[in-house]
Amino acid sequence: MAKKFLYFVATCIVIVLVAGIIYKRFEAEITALALVPTTEFVPTTPLEDNAYEDPALWYSRPGIGVNDPARWQPAWAEGSTPPAAPAAAPPRFAVFFVHPTSLIDRTRWNASLDAPDAEAERIARVYLRGMASPFNAASEIWAPRYRQATFGAFLTDAPEGRLAIEAAYQDVREAWRYFLSSVGPDTPIVIAGHSQGALHLKRLLAEEVRGAPVAERLAAAYLIGWPVSVQHDLPGLGFPACATADQAGCILSWSSFAEPADPSAVLKAYAQMPALDGASPGTTPMVCTNPLTGIFGGAAEARANLGTLVPEDSMEQGELVAGAVPARCDTRGLLLIGPPPKMGSYVLPGNNYHVYDIPLFWANTKADVARRVAAWASQR
Repeated sequence: MAKKFLYFVATCIVIVLVAGIIYKRFEAEITALALVPTTEFVPTTPLEDNAYEDPALWYSRPGIGVNDPARWQPAWAEGSTPPAAPAAAPPRFAVFFVHPTSLIDRTRWNASLDAPDAEAERIARVYLRGMASPFNAASEIWAPRYRQATFGAFLTDAPEGRLAIEAAYQDVREAWRYFLSSVGPDTPIVIAGHSQGALHLKRLLAEEVRGAPVAERLAAAYLIGWPVSVQHDLPGLGFPACATADQAGCILSWSSFAEPADPSAVLKAYAQMPALDGASPGTTPMVCTNPLTGIFGGAAEARANLGTLVPEDSMEQGELVAGAVPARCDTRGLLLIGPPPKMGSYVLPGNNYHVYDIPLFWANTKADVARRVAAWASQR
């Protein structure tokens, strides 16, 4: 009996090892099988003119009050000292923020505005609490609901995936146009988004902002968690990467990995995704802003980190901890943050801290946006 049991245990170990090898070898295929929709793509009906007049199509906008997730502010952890307040508050400015993918659904390619997925809505609000809250010094924060592409749309090269992303962009563009019609004509503007949100904003900058009168009002654009190719995207955006900490009218972008980092999956997707010029970026470097310095490239020690938003497991609450993580840009344009910090349960394979791109540098981002808006105002 004992010998049979040992054979059974040995067999189980072999099965687990073989399964692990198979998963590692075909990880992308298995993930795609689990997450890419198998249903037919159904084109979204264009929104009616001025659909975004409806307050229900916004997570954040003026007038929402205490239920506005972007207006949430975390407390400081015991023993962490908040950074000194700026000598002068920044002038009034408006933020247009597009949240990342929160829909994980194999039964549809795009989210519904009429019959939304309850869990996707909850996650979107959690993301806004952690990612839009650093922009809280703004006089106005606008964050639209939109028919986002489901997570699986980014894991396939099938045409349905591109169609879903295109449909999501159309909503973001309509929300942007209503936002522009609603803020004051002389109000400086900050554009910000993460992951899918940053992808749509990258296109929005190229098609709706570049060369338009509103370009003069752009204080900064934060395209976080989505690659921006130095060679293939930046020339088409019409704005440079931020070279100094007090520069206005420029672009910031970073994607965070702890070390040892394995960005192979991200770099593979980056190499294949068409850039703004229509080409595939290949292995060309990405824009990497060091959020601890506000400068393109370079390195900074953890003591330069004014405050990391360390979340609870629910991701709905958290506290600010000063000096938690360093940051340095490598030659590929990835942002490396040293040994893996304890940030929660949503670290992706390869030590990819994608979900925490903004919370890792929450207080620095807050200081950065105020500084760039003030710089914009001083030039006018």
